[in-house]
Amino acid sequence: MIKEALQYIVGLGKTEIVEIDGHKYSTSGLNFIKELSPINLQVSTLTGLVDYVRANIDSFKSYYLIQVVDHEEVRLLSPLKKDMSRDCFILAKAETPRITFNSPVNAENFNIMLQSCFLQNEDRATILKIVGNIKEENVRTTGDDGVSQTVTAKVGIAKVADVVVPNPVTLVPFVTFAEIEQPEIKYVFRMQDGPRAALYEADGGAWKLKTMLAIKEYLRKELINFKVRIIA
Repeated sequence: MIKEALQYIVGLGKTEIVEIDGHKYSTSGLNFIKELSPINLQVSTLTGLVDYVRANIDSFKSYYLIQVVDHEEVRLLSPLKKDMSRDCFILAKAETPRITFNSPVNAENFNIMLQSCFLQNEDRATILKIVGNIKEENVRTTGDDGVSQTVTAKVGIAKVADVVVPNPVTLVPFVTFAEIEQPEIKYVFRMQDGPRAALYEADGGAWKLKTMLAIKEYLRKELINFKVRIIA
């Protein structure tokens, strides 16, 4: 089809195809016209994507391809088109809170962040107790051996004592879709003068891969009887 079209254009005298050293060239520019693509729908839950597939709203007869891009983004794609591209029909983007990692935060904001952006567990309670009882003059007496820290904190109504800051700590932040169990992630917990506190990832990002596989498994179960292929 392309060959016949080029011959037709050449016949009109608008362009010529010439051969130089075994390679073919056009004497004028040819622009490829892409097929029309739909504007993708956007949702913030995996449920929205699942409902779209189950309802078969756009009456697709071929298989869907679902790509788990990362721990907070999933795309529903078309089969390959003639130009070897794919359409994205629906994009699911998780609504997650903004959490500051790898950078010190003042004690008050750190306290609020822990309570609003992390699920309750033993390590979270320990950190909240330490951060909530530290004052600026206390942090200046910090002891640090490179792994654990010792800070002076209130342990009673009027008593102060040295408290060992635990490391690493295991916390459960809200970092993926609500339908998926939030991952337990190990962090290095550090404190600085100010007082300020920070969390640094300690598992090399392995939690992201585990979460992607959890999303894939959730979609597989929800769409087990539908024409989908899921990759992660």
